[in-house]
Amino acid sequence: MRRWLLAALLFAAPAVAETGVPVPDGYRIEDYHAPVPDRVPGGAVIHAAEVRKLHGEGAIVIDVLPAPRQPPTMKPGMPWLPAPHLDIPGSIWLPDFGRGALNKVMANWFHEKLRELTHDDPDRALVFYCQAQCWMSWNAAKRAAALGFRHVFWFPEGVDGWREAGFALAPATPETPPDGEEAPQ
Repeated sequence: MRRWLLAALLFAAPAVAETGVPVPDGYRIEDYHAPVPDRVPGGAVIHAAEVRKLHGEGAIVIDVLPAPRQPPTMKPGMPWLPAPHLDIPGSIWLPDFGRGALNKVMANWFHEKLRELTHDDPDRALVFYCQAQCWMSWNAAKRAAALGFRHVFWFPEGVDGWREAGFALAPATPETPPDGEEAPQ
């Protein structure tokens, strides 16, 4: 009875979180680096120590920060060396999957990638992050919950909060979508 009452109270929470940032009905599709709500539909908010604990227990930790792209004004044939991307050691980097709008191929690839990572277990814990004050991880967590994953966690402080907690970061290599497909810019 207590659990049911607690669950009822949680789902009855107002649409405006304590931060004053409204929780949208859909996904955030622009201005991704802006203040975020303090909750995500279908998921739970966690912080650095909890991420570390869950990761140690086998949770799949996913960075959704976009991969750097070669500037369109760069002359053809010029060498382009983007800065290395650092993320939580042992996490998976799925760039761009926190965008508010994904084309059908990208959305399907994201779903299939989550099914692959979880071995088709919707109860496997998934933790999503990018940077502090970034809606992309919020979008990705909400999207995973909407796809039926039941243990979705959102780490809103992302790599910034991880670093501030004194934990190390490691170089990352992005997982890439099918050939010829790119996330919207």
